[in-house]
Amino acid sequence: MALGSAALTGCAGPHGTARPGPTGGPAELRVPAAYPTIQEAVDVARSGDLVLVAPGVYKEEVQLRRPGVVLRGESRDKVVVDGQFTRFNGITVTGAGSVVENLTVRNHLANGVLFTGVTDRELQRAGAGGSGYDPLDTAKFPALGGFRASYVTAHNNALYGIYAFDARDGVIEHSYGSGHSDSGIYVGQCDPCNTVVRHNTVEHNAIGIEVTNASTHLAFVANTVRANRVGITVNSNNLEALGPQHDAAVVGNTVTGNNDAASPEQADGGFGVGIGIGGGTRNLVARNLLRDHRVAALRLQDVQGYPVRGNTLKDNAVDARTPAGLLLEAARTGGNCYEGNGSTRSLPAALPPEVTRCPGRDTALAGGRPRLPSAEVPPGISFREVAAPGPQPQLPGGARAAVRPAHGLPGAVDLNAYRLPAGG
Repeated sequence: MALGSAALTGCAGPHGTARPGPTGGPAELRVPAAYPTIQEAVDVARSGDLVLVAPGVYKEEVQLRRPGVVLRGESRDKVVVDGQFTRFNGITVTGAGSVVENLTVRNHLANGVLFTGVTDRELQRAGAGGSGYDPLDTAKFPALGGFRASYVTAHNNALYGIYAFDARDGVIEHSYGSGHSDSGIYVGQCDPCNTVVRHNTVEHNAIGIEVTNASTHLAFVANTVRANRVGITVNSNNLEALGPQHDAAVVGNTVTGNNDAASPEQADGGFGVGIGIGGGTRNLVARNLLRDHRVAALRLQDVQGYPVRGNTLKDNAVDARTPAGLLLEAARTGGNCYEGNGSTRSLPAALPPEVTRCPGRDTALAGGRPRLPSAEVPPGISFREVAAPGPQPQLPGGARAAVRPAHGLPGAVDLNAYRLPAGG
């Protein structure tokens, strides 16, 4: 791809004057009318500028390093950043307060959109944290402050669709992810995260939404998580920085049918689970609709030296057909509680009262870890083979929508406003 060209000028638009130039207000930089590539436009953009991309397939690996820039497609479905299964990340954002909206990213060997404080290109290509679960150096790479993904379609990328790693103060909203070997949306290694993931749809991934070592002021609300192998996972990992995971909220989501055969295989062999917490602490899982899971609607599990403790699973709608409303795989009850979820079916079958009333209390769990319900796990398919999605909803206002850099996010989040979805 071509990089930088001082001879090129941007098109003036309703948001400001032409770019480049040392003075003047925010500008509208058009691709390809004034800048042949997205990279050339974002390289000269300044805070408050809009980089507006016309319909087309853009075969480039974009690095958005400038702060406060809004990168927008004129059409969500017709502006496509295509990795051709040869490039690693579609769009990598390391500029604080920058935004990606109203476009599609597909066919990359790592991630569709990556928001991160990690500025090392080689680490970014290995999933931002590096290969082999190298712990994040939080002093060398402080968290990216301020990010937003809105109305983004990410499909058929090898790892994650929309990936926020070592990033805080952000929003992922009204976006779609399918065909990922790991997860459609991932939030990892932030504390405090100060992030909201809302009104997204994820399907046909190994995992719909994944959270690892991401803690504090972190909410997943009003998402549709369907037809993945596993719906939502909230995990601690002792091979990564900032463990254990703690204090996230999963509220008001629709989590259904996560037993999908036409999806990539989950690395740990997971299948048929709605929402799982592995080694997490003090998380709230409430008012979610959980239907049609072949193993368990909710799963609590000790992992990697981190006991699962103090989690509240309350007032979810669990269908009676699911073999286990709660699957508790732990040495102790750990102050976890499971109350008012509709289904009383569980493994172990007889839950002690320390679990069935909130707040929970701690006691030894008799009988050891339960045996999982039998469920045939179909072989996975390649992420490349998952069918591409159809058209998705456009950014309201499209090309003429207000330009909003990612400042002051996520704003106040009222969890009480997110009720049980219809059908519960």
